[in-house]
Amino acid sequence: MITLESAHPAGPSEQIRAQLAAMIRSGELAEDAKLPTVRQLAGDLRVAVGTVAKAYKELEAAGLVRTGRANGTRVNAGHMLAPRLLSDARVLASSAKESGMGLEELQNLVEAAWKSAQAT
Repeated sequence: MITLESAHPAGPSEQIRAQLAAMIRSGELAEDAKLPTVRQLAGDLRVAVGTVAKAYKELEAAGLVRTGRANGTRVNAGHMLAPRLLSDARVLASSAKESGMGLEELQNLVEAAWKSAQAT
């Protein structure tokens, strides 16, 4: 389920793109799963059709989905995270939540760890 936060620093199109990408990488959206039509998702989320279309185009440019006139927009194969990485991410999220850490704080922590790993 996609949720939009009006106070989020990323606009609605980026929130839609990021959430769908995460759903694809986590396996929540399986290979060849059909995404809702642009109009349907726009109506469900109460955003402009162009907002959803932009998110879908970015997902397509990244190779996560494909769009065909008769087949709609479907998830491409080969983008699910390795099971160990997905498991590690779930453990990290669960541990952070249990310790009272918020999502933004966890994201900052992961970003700092990423930068540290890049420096070595």
